[in-house]
Amino acid sequence: MTSYAYKRIFVVVMDSVGIGEAPDAEKFGDKGADTLGHIAEKMNGLKMPNMGKLGLSNIREIKGIEKAEKPLAFFTKMKEASNGKDTMTGHWEIMGLNIQTPFQVFPEGFPQELIAELESRTGRKVIGNKPASGTEILVELGEEHMKTGALIVYTSADSVLQIAAHEEIIPLEEQYKICQIARELTLDEKYMVGRVIARPFIGEPGHFQRTSNRHDYALKPFDRTVMSEMKDAGFDVIAIGKISDIFDGEGVTKSLRTVSNMDGMDKLLQSFDMDFTGMSFLNLVDFDALYGHRRDPEGYGKALEEYDARLPEVFEKMQAGDLLMITADHGNDPIHQGTDHTREYVPLLVYAKNNENGKELTIRETFADIGATIAENFHVKMPAYGKSFLQELK
Repeated sequence: MTSYAYKRIFVVVMDSVGIGEAPDAEKFGDKGADTLGHIAEKMNGLKMPNMGKLGLSNIREIKGIEKAEKPLAFFTKMKEASNGKDTMTGHWEIMGLNIQTPFQVFPEGFPQELIAELESRTGRKVIGNKPASGTEILVELGEEHMKTGALIVYTSADSVLQIAAHEEIIPLEEQYKICQIARELTLDEKYMVGRVIARPFIGEPGHFQRTSNRHDYALKPFDRTVMSEMKDAGFDVIAIGKISDIFDGEGVTKSLRTVSNMDGMDKLLQSFDMDFTGMSFLNLVDFDALYGHRRDPEGYGKALEEYDARLPEVFEKMQAGDLLMITADHGNDPIHQGTDHTREYVPLLVYAKNNENGKELTIRETFADIGATIAENFHVKMPAYGKSFLQELK
């Protein structure tokens, strides 16, 4: 039987939890961005003792988080090598890809020619066509949609085209067909939209409610990822939260949906109870969606503290042969201008119960070092990008 340094690897992506501006931040309009640093200042210190024990403040000091004299985890920060700062780019790079043609974002809404084509192909008018919060756009346009049957189209700081429609006005089957048409139209290189998302809702004006019938139509990764190599080699790849959507199901053997960060932590703990050989891959989306984009540093800080308070449960569940990697996919500094992601270093903390003598790793030149390390551990094909740090975990 083949032996692995680690039987199970748990990767936790704290969506948007950057740790200071990247060397090329200015090129992205993000000079001075510092997600964790600015939140800690605003909160007059973050209470994250468990991340502190792992070595978070050893990467660089964060107000309120004590620097560990003997950090339990290996610690460093990582640079993004790809040309972008969105969710798909960050996650795809973590799994071994390098994206040099960035996904497009649409801060002014979508081009008129695309909207006209969507109207022509679906036989329905489009309203909205701007960046917006998914709940606020329903307050603004839900009633008009119900009267006219027009499609509510909106976007965010990510590369997404979202279509909201009332389930009693446009049946789900038609909503999904409309999104498939939008997906076809946005495959064109001049648009490069990462995901088209159906956002069904129900209710009456003033009381609209999004339903669980959301459906994502994502681009597939343009090349094989470490997840694909693992799945084809017979390993388990458990995708928790929006991971399966980000990879359009590629390389996923089991998918667990989540509704919040705390639900994500519950599902992560469930995966610790599963007997598997391979990877559990979690995205905690609330940091980004609820607080970063809404420029809410206090809410973001409280969410970070709530997350930290759940870590002892994770440590308790860990077995010999388990490895925990905690990182992020980009920044989203709630003190920075705009509502966009920010180009930052991301933290990397790597912890195993049977090796609690943590030390500093070299700064990683690409997020893909995580994928390369996982590939080396399970003896699958190494990604074209990334340098494994498996041998340094000794």
